[in-house]
Amino acid sequence: MSVTAPQPMVSATEAALDLIAEIRRDHPEILFHQSGGCCDGSSPMCYPAGDFLLADHDVLIGHIGGVPFYIGGRQYEVWKHTTLLVDVVLGRGGMFSLDNGRERRFLVRSSLCQTAGR
Repeated sequence: MSVTAPQPMVSATEAALDLIAEIRRDHPEILFHQSGGCCDGSSPMCYPAGDFLLADHDVLIGHIGGVPFYIGGRQYEVWKHTTLLVDVVLGRGGMFSLDNGRERRFLVRSSLCQTAGR
């Protein structure tokens, strides 16, 4: 069971929504996970929903294109005042991510959120 962020923290560009729709034609039920690790782990990874086991510390930060987007708990603590924008760039996706082999990959861009009282 994962945790849900108090407010949505993620959105997507049209290019990302188009790639999500393309992937969902092959894999109708998918999810995103952002771990914050090195290499592939620093990119948002897209998995078939049944193939990725969520941990108790993973945080649901919103939905893009009807797809849940989770972030690892430690990464959430660092990024909880940030909004994420999922975009697409040319290149290969992460080895286990469903964008791999499509010659486009997901990329996260970020900006700081306004916090109450500041």
